[in-house]
Amino acid sequence: MASSAVDMAKIEDELKKDTLLFAVPKKGRLNEKCMQLLAGAGLDHKRPDRVDVATCTNMPITLVFLPAADIATYVGEGNVDIGITGLDVIEETIPPEEVAKEMDLGFGKCKLAVQAPVASGITDAKALAGKRIVTSFPNLAKRFFAKYETPETGPTRIKFVSGSVEAACGLGLADGIVDLVETGTTMRAAGLDIVEPIMETEAVLITNPNSTHKELLNTIKKRIEGYLTATKYSMIQYNVHKDNLQKVCDITPGKRAPTITSLHDKNWFAVSALVKKSEQALIMDQLQNCGADSILIFRIDNSRM
Repeated sequence: MASSAVDMAKIEDELKKDTLLFAVPKKGRLNEKCMQLLAGAGLDHKRPDRVDVATCTNMPITLVFLPAADIATYVGEGNVDIGITGLDVIEETIPPEEVAKEMDLGFGKCKLAVQAPVASGITDAKALAGKRIVTSFPNLAKRFFAKYETPETGPTRIKFVSGSVEAACGLGLADGIVDLVETGTTMRAAGLDIVEPIMETEAVLITNPNSTHKELLNTIKKRIEGYLTATKYSMIQYNVHKDNLQKVCDITPGKRAPTITSLHDKNWFAVSALVKKSEQALIMDQLQNCGADSILIFRIDNSRM
């Protein structure tokens, strides 16, 4: 089992209650977004200070706050039923078939990449085969460099560190690194550049295929799907004359079809439809140009589609 600072006695107590155990990153780049996701999905809970276990107040669910690097292992071994972690963590720590990947969550997007000092002039990962590589992803790094290794290069010397990977080259500990790149700011500040991407990653929802809480897992998935839809879409509502109805419906087709309601004036209709938040300002302009008026945008907190 993966090592963790979590109080395992508390987890065992929760197991005796037959509640569903939901593993959540306790800190780091995924934690804040996970907290927003749980709140949006209606998983209300109270977490006492310095305690890594919290009970949901409205569902038989216990949240277990773990290092993101341990979550795939806990889910795969059946110690918890469901969890959120990065795709990179799954690929690094367990055989992917040990967990069921339920959905991409759309946040925590970044890439795992081979990086080298700009001053070295290295632009091909082959040049680092057999050299010193520092990383928090030794298994992924080993698999990646295996394809470039030859009898002449010998095996790549991969060293594991748990943090501050980007400092390794500057300290003379490595010829290159394998690390996550999100904005690239930290990479550039360390004088590094991407040599070759290894994989794209983001936060994913995973479950243990043998969990006994199938119905509750399904409810959680539906809630999260509804919340994710709500973060991407708004509801637009407007009035339009019958002569322009088809034109505006072509602009706002909705997820399946727009909702059209007759007004007291038989020549006018009220139309409502889902629109992508990223496109809503442009759509409002187009609707107004087609004769629509009283155009309103409503925020969606959650949904079921």
